[in-house]
Amino acid sequence: MNNTYYKTADDTRDHVTKFLQAIVSIPSLSSQEGPVAERIKAEMELLDYDEVTIDPMGNVIGRIGNGPKVIAIDGHIDTVDVGDPSQWDRDPFSGDVKNGILYGRGATDMKGGVALAVYAGGLLKKSGLPENVTLYVTATVQEEDCDGLCWQYIIKEDKLVPDVVVITEPTSLRIYRGHRGRMEMEVSTQGVSCHGSAPERGINAVYKMGPIISEIEKLNERLDPREPLGKGTVTISHIRSTSPSLCAVADGCTIHLDRRLTMGETEETSVAEVLALPLVKAAEAKVTVLEYNVPAYTGLVYPTKKYYPTWEMPESEICVQKARTGYTNTFDKELEVGHWTFSTNGVASAGMHGVPTIGFGPGHEHHAHAPNEIIEIEHLVCATAFYMGFVDEFCK
Repeated sequence: MNNTYYKTADDTRDHVTKFLQAIVSIPSLSSQEGPVAERIKAEMELLDYDEVTIDPMGNVIGRIGNGPKVIAIDGHIDTVDVGDPSQWDRDPFSGDVKNGILYGRGATDMKGGVALAVYAGGLLKKSGLPENVTLYVTATVQEEDCDGLCWQYIIKEDKLVPDVVVITEPTSLRIYRGHRGRMEMEVSTQGVSCHGSAPERGINAVYKMGPIISEIEKLNERLDPREPLGKGTVTISHIRSTSPSLCAVADGCTIHLDRRLTMGETEETSVAEVLALPLVKAAEAKVTVLEYNVPAYTGLVYPTKKYYPTWEMPESEICVQKARTGYTNTFDKELEVGHWTFSTNGVASAGMHGVPTIGFGPGHEHHAHAPNEIIEIEHLVCATAFYMGFVDEFCK
């Protein structure tokens, strides 16, 4: 192990832990991140970042250096809700630490990654960032509701286009170089309402939808796995109907589809395969790709389609090779490389805009969104050391 990188990171162990406890203690659902954004901005200023701003969407953007090679380390600051409080052994916002483990909602997904990225920037500033580098640390918003929306804004509106983005989502201290995409669709059937006492006078939209539900299930079963990301999936996550009253035949029925996209699957191919289903055709059902237009905590509305493309960096990509070398230089061992199961802001940086993107983060995927969410303090130290090693290697 490179004792310089690790020792420097280890010296800040207590500071990073206390900072993470502070931001875990601040609830921050999507579109409600304002207080935690201000707390992160204050920590960046305390660590002597060259510039710290909050953009109109509410993303916190800290800058160090002014060189031609631009590196961004990203983590989102919103979390999912707690769920059933009775399933938690501790207060979800306590930030309790015991035996080297920190507990709380967002500890792994992904305030842990944000906290150490903020401190990695501070350490690089203190130790002397290479002159040819500009380092951005971004603490971004609304990812849980709309993956990548923040980076669509950062690239298009803030005009920040890095040479590489490092995403600090949990990877169990491995390099991840992509993941399946996803999209959200609705399938709707139309009926004709009538009084519930004589249903034969109308056309029940729910009955028209019934066979389609079975057809969607069979579609999922026959989707083929494609290397290296495996199988795409489709599942029905919600169903609703409309009628003039509960004493009337339903005149509308809609199902919500969660579609996960593997290599070669796109918005166009996924819509086409649903429209081609025989029972969808027979019912003259309508297929719609949904739009996200929820205001950020700042009030800004930045609409986008709920289509989040698949992306994958080849092993030969320079950022992957630099990550491997940086990891070996830091830890004196070979790096494990893989892919996320879930989706990240990489759908925008890499999937939409072609910016080289990799992932390396503390914590484990299976703790994300789970009750009793935890993160290992040692992971914070190791990931901080990796970022220092990666920046040094990437700027060569």
